[in-house]
Amino acid sequence: MKLGIDIGRVLISPDTHGKQDTSFIGGSLQDALDTPPYDGMLEVVPALVQLFGGQVWLVSKCGPRVQEKSRLWLRHHRFFERTGIAPDNLRFCLERPQKADHCAELGITHFIDDRLDVLQHLNGIVAHRYLFGPQKKQLSVQGVVAVPAWDQALALIGNTLVTA
Repeated sequence: MKLGIDIGRVLISPDTHGKQDTSFIGGSLQDALDTPPYDGMLEVVPALVQLFGGQVWLVSKCGPRVQEKSRLWLRHHRFFERTGIAPDNLRFCLERPQKADHCAELGITHFIDDRLDVLQHLNGIVAHRYLFGPQKKQLSVQGVVAVPAWDQALALIGNTLVTA
């Protein structure tokens, strides 16, 4: 079993309106570094890392400038030390559908993302797909489970490991 996790609006808190990663896209480096981790993430991700025996990767779509900001944010918040994810388990791509290529190459079995279109690209590649964050409407996509917040993620994902 291997877990993949998106970065923006999953590990890193969204802007105050919940729509964009504005501090990463349009803000300064300091704005990006000051963006807090998503509420509850630093408590739950280490437990998921243990459940998956350290087999956890970060897979994110962004351009070179945001990639660098993301790397610096991870370092600034001591993310790898605090979660137990290996620093080498970080992958970036330039287009959302390319996340499927990374997941296939890595053998990812579970993936958490805040974008339904990404999870749809993973259909047939990743067995357990989780749509992270509050949703405005009821989720009705076959094989995708809504995970509204990190405090619910551990139980929902942990249950799939018990039944696997």
